[in-house]
Amino acid sequence: MKTHVKALVVGGGAVGTGIAYHLAKAGWDTMLIERDELTSGSTWHAAGLLPLFNMSYATTHIHKYSVEFYKGLEAETGLNAGFAVVGNLRMAQTDERMDEYMLYSSVAETAGVPHEFLTPAQIKERWPLIETSDLKGALYHSTDGYINPADVTQAMAKGARQHGAAIERKWQADAFHWTGSHWEVTCTKMVEQGGNLVPSDEQIVITAEHVVTASGNHAQRTARLLGIKIPAIPVEHTFIVMDKDPELVKWREAGNPEHPVVRDADNESYAREERGGWILGIYERGAPARFEYGVPDSFRADLFQLDLDRIADQYMAMAERVPSCAESGLKDDFNGPICYTPDGNPLVGPAPGLRNMWLAEGFSFGITAAGGTGYYLAQMMVNGEADIDMASLDPKRYGSWMTTEYAARKNEECYEHVYILHHPDEEREACRPLRTAPAYDRQLALGAQMGQVNGWERPNYYGPVDAPADFDHNSRSFRRGAWWQYAEAEAKAVRETCGIIDASAFTKHLVRGPGATAFLDHFTCNKLPKIGRINLTYALTEAGTTRTEYTIVRLKDDEYYLISAGAWTDYDADFLKKSIEDFRAAGGDYIDCHDITTQWGVYALAGPNARAILNEIVKDANPETVLSNKRFPWLSYRDIELGMCPVRAIRVAYTGELGWELHYPIEFGRYLWDLLLKAGEKHGLKPVGARAQNWLRQEKSYRAFGTELGRDATPAEAGLDRFIDLSKEFRGKQAMLDTGIRAKCVTLLIDGPADTDPWGKEALLLDGRKVGRLTSGGYSVAFGKQIGMGYVEPELAEVGTKLKVKIQLKEWDAVVAEDSPYDPTNAVIRKDG
Repeated sequence: MKTHVKALVVGGGAVGTGIAYHLAKAGWDTMLIERDELTSGSTWHAAGLLPLFNMSYATTHIHKYSVEFYKGLEAETGLNAGFAVVGNLRMAQTDERMDEYMLYSSVAETAGVPHEFLTPAQIKERWPLIETSDLKGALYHSTDGYINPADVTQAMAKGARQHGAAIERKWQADAFHWTGSHWEVTCTKMVEQGGNLVPSDEQIVITAEHVVTASGNHAQRTARLLGIKIPAIPVEHTFIVMDKDPELVKWREAGNPEHPVVRDADNESYAREERGGWILGIYERGAPARFEYGVPDSFRADLFQLDLDRIADQYMAMAERVPSCAESGLKDDFNGPICYTPDGNPLVGPAPGLRNMWLAEGFSFGITAAGGTGYYLAQMMVNGEADIDMASLDPKRYGSWMTTEYAARKNEECYEHVYILHHPDEEREACRPLRTAPAYDRQLALGAQMGQVNGWERPNYYGPVDAPADFDHNSRSFRRGAWWQYAEAEAKAVRETCGIIDASAFTKHLVRGPGATAFLDHFTCNKLPKIGRINLTYALTEAGTTRTEYTIVRLKDDEYYLISAGAWTDYDADFLKKSIEDFRAAGGDYIDCHDITTQWGVYALAGPNARAILNEIVKDANPETVLSNKRFPWLSYRDIELGMCPVRAIRVAYTGELGWELHYPIEFGRYLWDLLLKAGEKHGLKPVGARAQNWLRQEKSYRAFGTELGRDATPAEAGLDRFIDLSKEFRGKQAMLDTGIRAKCVTLLIDGPADTDPWGKEALLLDGRKVGRLTSGGYSVAFGKQIGMGYVEPELAEVGTKLKVKIQLKEWDAVVAEDSPYDPTNAVIRKDG
């Protein structure tokens, strides 16, 4: 048995073997260890479905790769993976579900996933056993199907061996130690004893440059061993195997094709054929999380007791959907643990705070994702970055504030939401409110309808003050929901009078010390600001793509205040701190870095009357000039006093209006909120939420991290040339230049449907050909039409280029606008007074 390898994969389920295969194929000396037998975790009791499509752009690409990869495994390994390409039929009982599928179609088209819409009559014609009288239609994916989980895992394992990987069973990883250059992993030989798997006295230490954990249901044990938090906790999932359906048997004996996987979303279930009968899988409400603190040693390839009462409604609905199975008995049942995360997406990427430790945990659709995860994670490990932006799956998207209780309850919620309508404006209620800014209660009293970002409550919009508790839930839609009118009024207020936005969730770091200037100068691509000024800048990956967007405020010669996106606090903190470590290791001077996000709150004040409002409350020896362009120019910062509150004020506005970001010590939050609202009464001040702000920033072509900005595009491709200083050396510079321009970010004005705005998931077309995709979308109050941002082929980025946007299955006119179509010269934001 090897004791020295380039990469060690811990976990022998489908995901672990997929990773081992691709690392070995990439030429890395790879070993996989499994504490039991291959497939002995969730893999063995998985239903084996391959839902090719997912609303996450990254996950869709992962699933798409898997499906294509599995088709070629038999030719490579000689093992049949049991892949049945029967298709996937997503049925809809309501118009709103069809709206959902039309949005699904947009993402599928941008990712190149084949699909078509079927009417109830077309469904009945193809598959007469399915009852269609209550259906509105369906979305059909012809390339989907199902696979035998054990067979595909064994095929990937054999392929991994063929590429040189070693696979060792009955070895458990019990300790991880980082030496500074490699990992030392203490492994214990596991033995059978009375039907249980127990550790023996035999131990070895494996040294590996890189370690990947794919421990499935054992993720909490992995987290403890590594000293980190992993919000991957299993939830019970039930599927049952029914006896033979006589009509189905006749159907197949007559030479008819196998039915597709039938997804009856409105009945919270799926079904597929199984040897003349049906497998029925259910995503019901009330399924509990299990193993919150670890899997018992006695639990191996085991199951939980079936709770028929919990799935009774879905069981009865199956008999109505396929009436011929009504008399089929229950042949077998499987109620086993499947790992989940709070948002349902897996955790794939570098572990927080650790070097060369990679996580591949929390897979609720592990069979579908296994091949693609191996492919793209291997790219990240071997090449430094993947072909697609993997940030949405990064383990650090969950902050260190997260607890076991939070993860367990959110995972239960995520499980029961698998078939609940996935509105783009959806906000899930479990574990809320949790993190609240000081003015939270004040905002609720004003009608704030809250969203959640990184655990923080923040207003999405302000509805009626006397709105019922379920107002926001009932306002959600795939079109313009009931909230739309309130967001429109807020956006107009910012353009016409003034708005106040609570932006306290912003990530904030203080970087200082004798090495701070040299470090940040190489870490980011723009010039560093002078003392008292600010700059927008970008930290790049080694591949030259955008890793993080920062607003840098220079407080002193070697002291900087860094502001980045609120959703990515731990993601940014980990990258920043590891980069500082690298700088110091290369001989750089001392740097002190602190995450001060929770120490400072932020109110953004923006609109034509912003200066007048602040003039009411600012305290200064010369109050008439303190906010003037001479003393407080655009893109500068000043320490000012508003009433009795000390404020770090920054002359910038994400909405593109005259405005300031007011950063205040967090304990002053309620006082400052009250002070600003009272001062703003006579100036038309209106509280504004995140949705209106998102519309407004698109009118200024302000790119957002996670949409326009990410690890699949360079700052140059994002059209950020004015923020790139090519006269200096910075991380990723040469890679950015070598990449060139593969696509270009543009802003589009759209003449779309009267009741629907783009969500930023839609395909861009020219003469029926896909030429790009939207990354953001919404409504423009300045232009009275829809607006969007996205990427197109470089030659189509010229102002005035006419394209089409696909919304609700129809093509709508769109034209490429100039960058910052609202106030392109920035005259408004620079206004003096």
